[in-house]
This record gives sequence, structure tokens and C-alpha cells, in this order.
Amino acid sequence: MITLTEKAARHVARSLERRGKGIGLRLGIQTSGCSGLAYKLEYVDQLTDTDLVFESQGVKLVIDSQSLPYVDGTELDFVREGLNEGFRFNNPNAKGVCSCGDSFHV
Repeated sequence: MITLTEKAARHVARSLERRGKGIGLRLGIQTSGCSGLAYKLEYVDQLTDTDLVFESQGVKLVIDSQSLPYVDGTELDFVREGLNEGFRFNNPNAKGVCSCGDSFHV
């Protein structure tokens, strides 16, 4: 299961509203970075046969079945630090992250 904090859910809901379309946010992983895996986020307009859908704080999160083992149990937060803002992944499966924080390994 994947969850959103209240801040993250508000951010996603506002973004979908501004887009004027979309059914939720897709969370996936891809091979990348110094640690091997990186998160990939995109808005979802249409589901595929391999998609799993979770709902948290009234927002739909879509995960493909191949990515789920790497992100199961993850809480997605939206944080502002100084002039920067973005999503923070609290992933219990991550055994380590690279120094720049862009990739992780399990």
C-alpha cells in the first residue's frame, strides 16, 4: 500500500484540477542514478492492465505491478525547504540512498 500525507494529497489534487484532467498520480521506479533505482512520478489519464490503484486522502495513486515490491509501504510527502519544494519518499524498503538523494537501492 502507498499513502500520501495531507500536504502531498492537497498538492496532487490542486495539480490535477489545474490540468483539467487526470485520474491520479502514477508512482513507479526506473533504473537510474548512482544507487540503481529512481522514483518516477507522472499524472495518469488512463489505466493499463498492470496498474494497481490505491486511494489515500481522497487521491488515487497508481502503481504498476512490477514497481510495487520496491515501493510498497511508501509514504509520499510534499515538502518546502527554503526556495525548494518537492515530493519526499519515505520508503521502508530503501536500504540506502545516494548522496544527492535522487536514487536508492533495496
